[in-house]
Amino acid sequence: MKNKPFDLSSFLKISADKLQTYLNESEQGKGKVLQQKPASELAQTMQLHHWIKNGGLSPMEFSELMDVYLENTQHMHHPAYIGHQVAVPHPIAGVAGLINGITNNPMGIYEMGPSAATMERAVINWMLDKIGWFKGTHWADFSRIEGNGGGVLTNGGSVANLTALSAARAAIAPEAWEEGSPNDLVILAPEVAHYSIARAISIMGMGKKSLIPVAVDANERLRPEALLPAYERAKSEGKRVMAVVANACATSTGLYDPLDEVGHFCETHSLWYHVDGAHGASAAVSPEEAHFMKGAKRANSLIWDAHKMLQSDALCAAVLYKNYQSLGQTFQQKGTYLFHEKDQPGFDLLPYTLECTKSGLGMKLFLILATEGEKGMGDFVHQQYQITKQFHTIFSAHPDFYCPYIPESNILCFEYTKYGRDNTFQLHLRNELVKRGNFYISCSEVQGVRFLRLTVINKLTTAKEVGGLIAEIEQVATELKKKIVV
Repeated sequence: MKNKPFDLSSFLKISADKLQTYLNESEQGKGKVLQQKPASELAQTMQLHHWIKNGGLSPMEFSELMDVYLENTQHMHHPAYIGHQVAVPHPIAGVAGLINGITNNPMGIYEMGPSAATMERAVINWMLDKIGWFKGTHWADFSRIEGNGGGVLTNGGSVANLTALSAARAAIAPEAWEEGSPNDLVILAPEVAHYSIARAISIMGMGKKSLIPVAVDANERLRPEALLPAYERAKSEGKRVMAVVANACATSTGLYDPLDEVGHFCETHSLWYHVDGAHGASAAVSPEEAHFMKGAKRANSLIWDAHKMLQSDALCAAVLYKNYQSLGQTFQQKGTYLFHEKDQPGFDLLPYTLECTKSGLGMKLFLILATEGEKGMGDFVHQQYQITKQFHTIFSAHPDFYCPYIPESNILCFEYTKYGRDNTFQLHLRNELVKRGNFYISCSEVQGVRFLRLTVINKLTTAKEVGGLIAEIEQVATELKKKIVV
């Protein structure tokens, strides 16, 4: 029996129409940011069991399914989405997802995705150039140049951190690939380093105790004067420092560590310097905000998530190296069906990444840049950083709100203080706000104090939304005060 061609056009037309309406209504602030129904109710409404068991989904039934699905998503494009460090994605990134989904080119080896591999290499060169690690004449210059940087895109900052720290281990203990991690290796990282740092070194067999925390200040910036005592203590215990990690910026506060000072320390003591720039490395794209990344050029490795401030959908993260040779030292695997001599016009990325089946992540970032341009991307970063400072001014001028610091990025922490500064009350406030669904914000602890937290990542979020948020916080707090003894 001859297979009937799949009716792709009908499904695409339904998807395009539904998503365009979803996008328009979200950007206009219609409806709630988030509606959370019980999972069992959602599964029943979407008839998940039926469709999994029986199949046969028609375009009309798909249309009905899409309505339910989109109604119950997190509406990232809504101006009142001020939540986590996840991009409000540029719509063109979704087009890349569609193309990648249909073509399905696992482009880790060039012959399995020439276009995707070429796009990734070009955007990697662009990112290297923003950090100061690219020596070519243009971003499509793929020649091997002495002193050039290198990098690869991967699925998320956690994988990128693991890859970068694996390169640091290869530099200090090249035998580790065959013999396992030596038991004398440690890393120095801020007390508030992202959990993926501790996770990475445990995966590498070093154990969580191999992470030596470096003291931070009241706003959770690394204190550079604390590096030397930590380093000397490690040496006195017979340990070798595999890497020093700095945040650009801290997840909790959005504040940048003193990257230049940390770089100077690492150069003085010949230590591998790694910058976790998952969120804040995008400042390098903006001429007005690039000063926050001063000193990053002194690092040996850096990670940078395009699915945060570069408007890509998840996931699209870069692990970058000052020296391209670090790419080839990280992994030392064999696979005769993949790794062999071949006559090809391009380059394989597979030897340099943890992933074997590697998706064409570069198309997302390329299409965003091709749509907005480098200047448009820089303007976006600058706008979000500056409007966050405006929101800080609004909160600080209100007698019942307290902000612990002036923001450096698009992350702002604040407390509602009318009824005291109780951590539990702040958490109750956040939970009730999310339950109502009119605003979506997050929260974070800074030095043991619970703060409400904004990530101003939506270009449509204005002072109007902040005013509405303040009004709703005051209303919710008054109602909670009647229910809860603080």
